This record gives sequence, structure tokens and C-alpha cells, in this order.
Amino acid sequence: MGMLDGKVAIVTGAGGGIGRAHALLLAREGAAVVVNDLGGSRDGTGASHNMADQVVDEIKAAGGRAVANYGSVTDKADAQGMVDQAVEAFGQIDILIANAGILRDKSFKNMDDAMWDAVINVHLRGTYLTVKAAYDRMLEQGSGGRIVVTSSTSGLLGNFGQTNYGAAKAGIAGFMRCLWLEGLKYGITVNVLAPTAMSRMTADILPEGVQDKFPPENISPAIVWLCTDEAKDVSGRQFLIGGNSVQLLSWQLTPIADKPLDQGTWDVSEIGEKILASKENWPPVNPLRGA
Repeated sequence: MGMLDGKVAIVTGAGGGIGRAHALLLAREGAAVVVNDLGGSRDGTGASHNMADQVVDEIKAAGGRAVANYGSVTDKADAQGMVDQAVEAFGQIDILIANAGILRDKSFKNMDDAMWDAVINVHLRGTYLTVKAAYDRMLEQGSGGRIVVTSSTSGLLGNFGQTNYGAAKAGIAGFMRCLWLEGLKYGITVNVLAPTAMSRMTADILPEGVQDKFPPENISPAIVWLCTDEAKDVSGRQFLIGGNSVQLLSWQLTPIADKPLDQGTWDVSEIGEKILASKENWPPVNPLRGA
């Protein structure tokens, strides 16, 4: 008996890396899985059926249930088609893990509109389209659901040379922080994953000396658990996962200055002094970098 027996999941970008790991573990826990992957390169160009087909074959060889889907998350009809395929093949949709992504890294001074638009389109619009299709079907079914969207420390904390990627990933996190409030009424949980793992997306980003410490398979257990019935009360949260480390990222407020309105508006130099005096109490901009 698995923790997801009888459940039906869609994983986008599941042909390799973290998405593949999610799909395989979901299947091992009993879920039927729609394995979506366009089969393109890391920058989003090209297409192939091989990646999705191979993961489906792995799942079936292990005794699981899966079907391949080759649609693009950037296409509304394809996004709806993933949900329709899940319902046609397995009767329902209970879980969506929005994982598909591309990279077109470049320092901002060298970035062009095409690089910006492509990354925003796949990550942010692609997340919207697939979540919208799945969410609407979950509402129609009336039995709740589980949605996990994939952000990044680049969007939550920052990273050099990834303004397009970081903007998209920050947008995904903001999307979650609003949608989970709406999902409460319907038993639909929505959470964010910010992973650190070795994959073709990070092959030239993670230093060679640490790549073995971040296998993609180690990301999936906590995320698959979020898809179970046990996780029905966990929503609106941001999980940073890498290796066997699972951390919850929560925002905090650091008081700087306050005074009653009847004492007038802050003087520019006065508030500047208050800001500078409080700096030693500020949390780091990026705790992963210690800065």
C-alpha cells in the first residue's frame, strides 16, 4: 500500500532531473502519473517524445501506471489537454506538480527581450496555465487537491545573471501566496518548492565539487508527502530542499522606525539615520551566501 493509492498526478517537465524523480516516486507511492515533457533542450528549443516516453516506461516496468504527454506548458490548449488526458486515462486529477522550466541566463546588461520573454513565458505563464486547468477541474470534482509549484532561491533570495529567471520564480511564489488562500475553501493546498539539485538545468551552475551532494531524487520525498492526505493542513508554504536538507522559508519583519502621526512626517535625514542605525539588526539579503 502506498500513500497515494488511487490518486492521479500530473508532473510537468517530468522527462528528466527533478521532474522525473517526482514522477517515479509518485508512482511508487501508488499514484497514476501523466508524465509531461516537451522534450526540448535546456533553453526551450526543440521537441522530442523520448524523454517522457522513457519515464513512462520506467514507471510501467516497476508495475506503476503512467501515460506520456508531450504538450507545451506555454500553450493553453496543451495545458488543458494534460488535465483532459489525466481524466480520460485515470478518471480524475488530484495532484499537479508544476515543474517545467528553461534557462537563458545572461547578465542584465547583455539580456535581450527574447531571453526575458521566453523564460517568463515558460515559468510564469506555464505555471499559470497548467495550474489553472488543474485547479478548475479540482473545483469541478469537489474533492480537493494538491498543487506544488516550483520556484527557486534565485527568485526568493537572488542570484547573479538570472534576472529573467529570478523574476519568473519570484512571480510563481507570489502566485502561490495568493492562490493558497482561495484554495482553503475547497480543500486544495498550494505550496512552493525551491530546490537545489544536480540536473541539466544546473550542470554548469553547481560547482563540480558539490554536485554529488544534491541528487534530484532527494528533493522528491517531501514534495510527494505534500501530495498525500496527511498534508491536508499544509498550504501556503515555501520549502527549500537540497540533499537531505528540508527548510521552511518564512518572511520576517524587522522594525526600523515608528512614531505617531500627530508628530508629523519623517524628515528625510532623520529617517535615514534610523535606517542606518537599524542595519546591524537586518537579516542577510541572501542567507545562503551569508550576505
